[in-house]
Amino acid sequence: MLRLSKKRFSSLSHICSRRLHVTPILRRELFDPSNVERVEDEVDVCIVGGGPAGLSAAIRLKQLEQEKGREIRVVVLEKGGEIGSHILSGAVIEPRALNELLPDWQSMEGHPLTQPALKTSMRFFTEKYSIPIPHPPQMSHKGTYIVSLSRVTAWLSTIAEELGVEIYPGFAGAGLVYTKDGKGILGVRTNEVGLDRESRMKETFEPGMEFRAKVTLLAEGAHGSLSKEAIRRFKLRKDRDPQTYGIGVKEVWRVDPEKHQPGLVLHTMGWPLNWKTYGGGWVYHMDEGLVTMGLVVGLDYENPYLSPYRELQRMKHHPYFRDLLSGSATRIAYGARSLNEGGLQSVPQLNFPGGALIGCSAGFVNVAKIKGTHNAMKSGMLAAEAAFDAISSEQDEGSPTDMSSYDEAFKKSWVYEDLHEVRNVRPSFNTPLGLWGGVAYSGLDTLFLKGRTPWTFRNTSGKSDASHTKPARQCKPIEYPPFEPPLSTDLLTSLALTGTNHAEDQPVHLRVRKYLSSNDVGKEGQDPAEEETFVESKELRRDHVKVNVGEYAGLLGRACPAQVYEYVEDESATEEKPEPEGWGGKKLVINSQNCIHCKLCDIKVPTQDITWTVPEGGGGPKYTIT
Repeated sequence: MLRLSKKRFSSLSHICSRRLHVTPILRRELFDPSNVERVEDEVDVCIVGGGPAGLSAAIRLKQLEQEKGREIRVVVLEKGGEIGSHILSGAVIEPRALNELLPDWQSMEGHPLTQPALKTSMRFFTEKYSIPIPHPPQMSHKGTYIVSLSRVTAWLSTIAEELGVEIYPGFAGAGLVYTKDGKGILGVRTNEVGLDRESRMKETFEPGMEFRAKVTLLAEGAHGSLSKEAIRRFKLRKDRDPQTYGIGVKEVWRVDPEKHQPGLVLHTMGWPLNWKTYGGGWVYHMDEGLVTMGLVVGLDYENPYLSPYRELQRMKHHPYFRDLLSGSATRIAYGARSLNEGGLQSVPQLNFPGGALIGCSAGFVNVAKIKGTHNAMKSGMLAAEAAFDAISSEQDEGSPTDMSSYDEAFKKSWVYEDLHEVRNVRPSFNTPLGLWGGVAYSGLDTLFLKGRTPWTFRNTSGKSDASHTKPARQCKPIEYPPFEPPLSTDLLTSLALTGTNHAEDQPVHLRVRKYLSSNDVGKEGQDPAEEETFVESKELRRDHVKVNVGEYAGLLGRACPAQVYEYVEDESATEEKPEPEGWGGKKLVINSQNCIHCKLCDIKVPTQDITWTVPEGGGGPKYTIT
């Protein structure tokens, strides 16, 4: 078996050029992670994720380095091939955190905040009509900017690098490195490169490496794989509500100049969603003649026949959009991403031994504002300050760094105040008030109460978004209208606009996996060094098909906004020799090369047996204007 000597490097430049010289025969051996000694790189702070939170943390750390005169090595690992290539949001951003982080940003050459929001409106849609309605004061456009968040993060990365931050795109954080007793985090392991679909080593094989860090900051975005592991391992959701999510599906159009209204911000309610489904649309007029538009659907929806993608395409058939997207309008981008909706009640404990959760890994979206970037950036800055102080203080060598001061700073910050004011808005829709009662309560709360109430709505049932799904027999199939190109198109046509690409001959990163319910890792009285255990088998795959096809009409085949999942006819199966991985003449096909990393499958599948893991670094969408 191939064994690698363990080495430490002070700079990743040595690692990026390394090649392992072994024979092709060894390369086709089955990869055994327990029998490989990985290259190690020691850093002060390792940040997983090059989004707004991660880059803000990195910049703030380097600012503190200059202010305090203490050198600190900061590394940012980003699974996307370039910074910004996996970033997708609306987005109208509030520059409060940016003003604190970079007070002179407006004088910086090349900054992307070039289109201030000038007018905000809200409309209630029926199938044919558009009715103006009051919007919550939290949606006020004053002082905000309509941006491409992909461009914003690309810009922030240049500032971070100028300050000395080491940024490594294409390096996917695949696992956490634990202390020997399992009670803390010592860093991050990156994914292997050069494995085939059977996890055998190809000629291009290179093992992942370990970034050993005094502090590890997880900034992966909503429902990140390492964040989930840390939350489970250290019981960070104890006494907190489950996180809830929405799926945002969006497009960017270059519209006819006569239709373009730079600075217009429009939010919609109602059609095409029915009265049982939480969600709404948006239209933001950016600069350069561009319009970003889309639809958010709460993932607690009941009907398994619902398709977020088809709802967006149907929305564009409304007279408002037919007019806006007529003439010389051209669609130039498409994408989708899950977003946090749980609010303050769902924010977990932020610190764990050796690190912390920042940005959407924790869930700081203000649902009433439909904004989260300002809170994500500030959380990164707060964590950076806590990390710098913790690293600078004396501590026992080899013990995980205490980041508890970050939690304390969060509770004293304007981020906490921002979320506390609107803490009851989204949860009100899941109370006995129902959807319309939630609308009424939200209007009362945002306009008058502004969170000044003695009560807080809690998810006492502990129900997840997946558990809200009803069996297909209790729901009516949804008849979507035919596509009308170029106004509305089939999914694969849209997917081509994402630039998504994965090496086909690599392990499938979407796993049909069941974590054992008896797994007590991290619980009191159990061995904290024990690894989490799970099952991946043909029987589990067959059970997945049986439940998801038999009871939920193949929900993922409609819900996935990238056509990753298909329940297809199993032509090889017979009554005498049924397909070992199928059921009822159907089998599951996972087109993982289509995946745009939205995480919907991991969140919404009723059987809760799909686990999203990182693919080879650099794979996935190539967003530039989203």
